[in-house]
Amino acid sequence: MNLDKYDKQILKIIQQKGRISNQELAEQISLSPAPCLRRVRQLEETGLIEGYVALLDARKLGLTLVSFIQISMDKHTPERFDKFENAIQSFSEVLECHLITGQSADYLLKVIVKDMDDFQQFLLNKLTRIDGVSGVHSSFVLKSPVHSTALPIV
Repeated sequence: MNLDKYDKQILKIIQQKGRISNQELAEQISLSPAPCLRRVRQLEETGLIEGYVALLDARKLGLTLVSFIQISMDKHTPERFDKFENAIQSFSEVLECHLITGQSADYLLKVIVKDMDDFQQFLLNKLTRIDGVSGVHSSFVLKSPVHSTALPIV
């Protein structure tokens, strides 16, 4: 799909203000409301806009400990990876899971929990019980000077 300047502006704004009204969006990009709405619907229909979410304040929910966990698997088979990926999807603590290269680990997880006690429970009662997990290396986030959900639109 070829994106023109209006499409790009729509995508930039919607990433920052998902609940913006069509009227306000149209005004911000200097387009009348009807064509603006058509463009948004087209971006949704093509799958470029996958959905809309509410961003929550983790601290206000008591979720204060963020960690990145490198996971090593004992076997590098599609079946072993599939089982791991299926298991990890059921854990609400896991915000992201990436199959990676260039490290001694196979997966990189981003995990959020209340505190170190919750982390220990997650690690011992969930993560290390998945068949094939042979190594776990955890790093804890001290500060996040950059945190964004918006993708760069160029």
